[in-house]
Amino acid sequence: MFFNGGLIPTYLLMKELSLINNMWVFILPFSVNVFNLIITRTFFESSLPKELFEAAQMDGCTHFQFFGKIALPLSKAVISVVGLYYLVGHWNDFFTGLIYIRDYSLQPLQIVLRDILLSNQVFAEGAGAGGAAGGYAQKYADQIKYGVIIVSTLPILIIYPFIQKYFEKGVMIGSVKG
Repeated sequence: MFFNGGLIPTYLLMKELSLINNMWVFILPFSVNVFNLIITRTFFESSLPKELFEAAQMDGCTHFQFFGKIALPLSKAVISVVGLYYLVGHWNDFFTGLIYIRDYSLQPLQIVLRDILLSNQVFAEGAGAGGAAGGYAQKYADQIKYGVIIVSTLPILIIYPFIQKYFEKGVMIGSVKG
């Protein structure tokens, strides 16, 4: 689970599971990241004392009740950090859409933005031979490129300030003992 099987076996697996040209290819195969799982496990092992579980068990709490009523409310830091990791990972992922999605209506925003950048690059190179029209075409292509950069980073920039207070605590989990 630590290492990827490779592109060809993963593609064949997605094809066997009928996930080619399906929106579930973005969610199911990459829903559990081993790195994030290790961070979360380390948080639960180091931050939640065993005595807390024993006290809850004495009061008649099951494992699921302990997790839902005690462990989750105490783990806002790790939930926000892992959620941000997943959000950034899925938001920046264009390779999954590039490999597994052929239908243009199902392609993610990152593929559409990539297509805009590639078409503007061809436009700028073709019209940029010289003169006033060439300079205008290059300026237009640069403006489109900068607009695409803003569109691709804006959602993360909007969400990050709301979870920043949890981020430092969550990232430091497992690195400092004491």
